[in-house]
Amino acid sequence: MADRPARKPRKPHTAQVVRTERLTPHMQRVVLGGEGLSAFAADTCTDHYVKLLFPSGGATYPEPFDMERIREDFPREQWPVTRTYTVRHWDAEHREMTLDFVIHGDEGLAGPWAKRVRPGETVHFMGPGGAYAPDPAADWHLLAGDESALPAIARSLEALPDGARAYAFVEVEGPEEEQKIDSDVEVVWLHRAGRPVGQALAEAVRALEFPEGRLHAFVHGEAACVKELRRYLRLEREIPREDLSISGYWRLGHNEDGWQASKREWNARVEAEQEGATAA
Repeated sequence: MADRPARKPRKPHTAQVVRTERLTPHMQRVVLGGEGLSAFAADTCTDHYVKLLFPSGGATYPEPFDMERIREDFPREQWPVTRTYTVRHWDAEHREMTLDFVIHGDEGLAGPWAKRVRPGETVHFMGPGGAYAPDPAADWHLLAGDESALPAIARSLEALPDGARAYAFVEVEGPEEEQKIDSDVEVVWLHRAGRPVGQALAEAVRALEFPEGRLHAFVHGEAACVKELRRYLRLEREIPREDLSISGYWRLGHNEDGWQASKREWNARVEAEQEGATAA
């Protein structure tokens, strides 16, 4: 067998903060731009995401930013830490990318950064990734998630053609966290109000009277809630696997490093359990 060619290392993108805006008490918007985005594009999926690269262990990296050099010259504990965020909007004409961050006070890494960052500061990131866009051939659409999925849900709703039939459920803490979305689809805002994360969302999806025809669904958010809804959609509603974009963006009690380290195994285990039940 011929040897496979070595994979070329992906190069990070470099951008500058153009402006910031507080959208709601717990959602901060950061717009990135600059010459470093001249070769970047995020216009094929509505769940495009990027991985922001934050310095770790007090490290200061040489410019131009080079991940391969950093891995060679710095100890592992000083390699950049990644945080994953959905591209809320990509302006190809002005080469600007909009990211929305959930803010939990001073908790975490990316949230506090987004709250304090100022125009002109430099950001490095990898991407984009992404796999979902609403299928125009579907008879109807279901979009459901919590705050972490709101940017992708909003972008998906704005991409739907006029007259498309869709149901959108977004769980947030309270009415002050609702946002204006440029879509004819009426979003059902579910107010958590101190209840466990995902409880209101799971109840709303289960209570929905499903229309006839082929469904194309996007369901993302806290892992335990997504697991329950995946079971409901696959086993009880018998929605084909290929018509579902569904996975946990985060997991209660885990930071992104811990969740990303176990996410693939978690998803594989859940899928095996539920696909086995489907076949039984």
